[in-house]
Parts: sequence; C-alpha cells; structure tokens
Amino acid sequence: MSGGPRPVVLVAGSPGSGARGADPILAAALAAAGRPRPSVAYIGVASDDDRDFLRFVTAYLQRAGAGEVRLAALASARADVAEARAVIERSDVVFVSGGDVEAGMTHLEKRGLLPLLRRLHGAGTPFIGLSAGSIMLARCWVRWSDPDDDATAETFPCLALAPILCDCHAEGDDWEELRALLELTGEGVGYGIPAGGALRVDPRGAVAALGKPAQRFEYRRGRVETLTKLTPA
Repeated sequence: MSGGPRPVVLVAGSPGSGARGADPILAAALAAAGRPRPSVAYIGVASDDDRDFLRFVTAYLQRAGAGEVRLAALASARADVAEARAVIERSDVVFVSGGDVEAGMTHLEKRGLLPLLRRLHGAGTPFIGLSAGSIMLARCWVRWSDPDDDATAETFPCLALAPILCDCHAEGDDWEELRALLELTGEGVGYGIPAGGALRVDPRGAVAALGKPAQRFEYRRGRVETLTKLTPA
C-alpha cells in the first residue's frame, strides 16, 4: 500500500448477534483495500487470541468479502513475534478485534508492535476495528485501579490511528465510560458508536457515521454535555 494513511473504520458490532448476511459497512471497509477478496491480518490480543472468537469473526469477515484471514498470534508467552509481524506486513487489511482494551494494548506494547502498526497505517494499509479493537485504534481509554472508587480512574494511550475518543455499544449504561474519559481528558468530543453502527475517521479527524447515528458528547464548562447525534450521510 502507498499514498498516505487511509480512513480508519471503527465498527461497534452487535454483541450476541447471530446475523448471517454480509455486513455492508464491513464490505465497504474491505473494498477500500482495492482488490478482490483482500487478505486480512487478524489481531486478537484483546481476547487473548481466543480461537472460538477468531472462527466467528473470520466467518463475519469472509461473508463481507475478505479472502484469507490469518491470526497474528501475540497473546501467548510462546508467541512467535517475527511470524506475527510477517502476517501483518503481508496482509492487505489489518483487523483489530474485540475483547478488553487494556489487555489488548498491553500485549501490543510488550511485543513492540506499535511502531509497525503506525508505520503500516501511514503507508496506506486499511485498518478496521471491532468493539474494543475500535477503541484501541482511537486516542486513549480509561481504567480504574479500584472499580469501586471513581477517584482511581486514569487514562492510558491507545494507537491513535483514529485521532478521536470513542466507545462502542454502551447504550445500556448511557456511555458511562466515555463520559468518564472526557472528564479525565477535559477536552474534545467523544463519540458513542451504537450496536450495529460504525464510524469512518480520516487521518485529520473528520468523522462520518455509518449505518446508525452516533451519539456525541463534549466536555465544556467543566462538565460533559450531550450534543446532537452524528447521522449517516
């Protein structure tokens, strides 16, 4: 790939969904690779490279037009990092799958993968995230050292290939973690990507909603305020 970084597609997914048809959002994201049946590097560190989830997501990707889907195995202490890097570098598309954001970023940092992923993005490789993987592709996320004590909340950096703040399918708790993230950063707009929806984020931060309207929040005047939703074009 060449020609500079491409927009990143952040898919919320639909937890528990048994949909069998091709996802049009994912199909369009895969088509951005510019070739039929593009090969996909699957980064599953957020779920400890869970093989059942890999099989489920592989079917999801291939229904949408992907060709070979290859696991870049990185979670195990015995992982062959050189082989994982080769899988990522040889693939047409990089797909960062769901699970736990902090665990996923910890694995990538330990394996020294952050510079490679940022280099490939800068060179034009398409990146797609799913759920926690979408958050990993964004700027940063929030964690609590004590889940029962809000004073222990802090942010930690993510890949920042999509230069925004976001959360996925958290309608049920009114985007509580995203609101906490905005309070901690004290800046900017945060996007809540609903189940079944997605965002396309270009390298300069321009954001488009895909499939469903995205919730938007902004930290201003010392509090998080709800903005009008970002609707698909």
